[in-house]
Amino acid sequence: MSTNMLLDHALTAAQMGYYVFPLRPGTKRPALHKAERCPRTGACHDGHKGWEQRATTDPDVIERCWSAGPFNIGIATGPSGLVVVDLDTRKSPADVPPPRWNREGVVDGHDVFRSLCRDAGEDIPWETRTVSTARHGTHFYFREPSTVELRNTEGEHGNGLGWKVDTRAHGGYVVAPGSITPDGEYRLTKDALPLPLPVWLVHCLTPRPRTAVSAPVVVPAQRLPRYVTAALDGECDKLSAAQPGTHDKAAFVAGIALGQLVGAGVLPSATAEARLMAAATNLISGECDCTEAKVRRNVRNGITAGASRPRTLPAESNARPTATTTPLFTERGAA
Repeated sequence: MSTNMLLDHALTAAQMGYYVFPLRPGTKRPALHKAERCPRTGACHDGHKGWEQRATTDPDVIERCWSAGPFNIGIATGPSGLVVVDLDTRKSPADVPPPRWNREGVVDGHDVFRSLCRDAGEDIPWETRTVSTARHGTHFYFREPSTVELRNTEGEHGNGLGWKVDTRAHGGYVVAPGSITPDGEYRLTKDALPLPLPVWLVHCLTPRPRTAVSAPVVVPAQRLPRYVTAALDGECDKLSAAQPGTHDKAAFVAGIALGQLVGAGVLPSATAEARLMAAATNLISGECDCTEAKVRRNVRNGITAGASRPRTLPAESNARPTATTTPLFTERGAA
């Protein structure tokens, strides 16, 4: 699609009050720089601003941006006052529903959502604004509720709706109509104003009260080598300071670092897990969609991965480590 056509779609979205930002051409990834590469100039003069902060409805800004290249279009759902229900399709024949959804006729997110509506005694909201995705999925657009600030959900995790059903709200974005990826084009299939998010969906998506993390039982510091205690404290500090949007990776990476000491036989696995979970308390009780179970899973997976590559211990037991982890990541992400 030409730059002019994408510009037209971006302006149309902005005219409806949707805050847009550029995605890399042909992809679903934001085109804006990341925090670690922020030049601290222009829009970021007073500090780094991510795609959600820089999303805009300003036609002048949009024209300058999309005149520079054929960027796909992201809609920041939170600033736009939207909650989008994303019904996904299977990625392969081996992508089968989990036991809960192993029912007759359930093959993808559309079937799961149909079942949810039926179980709730509600009609499928066909009359709301609807977009067909590049992989033949569906985006149902709704107006966010005024009573609660909803966050993103993924499948069945946390207070998610079910297999192959995601939602995007504050902290999330969707690919706008007119955008094109190698799988195809995002198309507006129901040109209507978004309906209010149905009350039953508001109830389903409202975060449950969080369960406090149990007080950890740890091995006293004096029974651990000083360099192990230092590593514990350092990784816990990093995890507790992790920014929203990085919690999964931060928990996994911290688990790897301490798992390497577990594999070397100088740190009990239970102590590593308990200390990291205590450090993650503010993440679990924060504004993101982290749950204790989700953080614990990432920590345990990291410890397991790290233990498979034990640390080379310092020659002297009281030496401080010079490196935190053996590299387990490539430029493409987690190994």
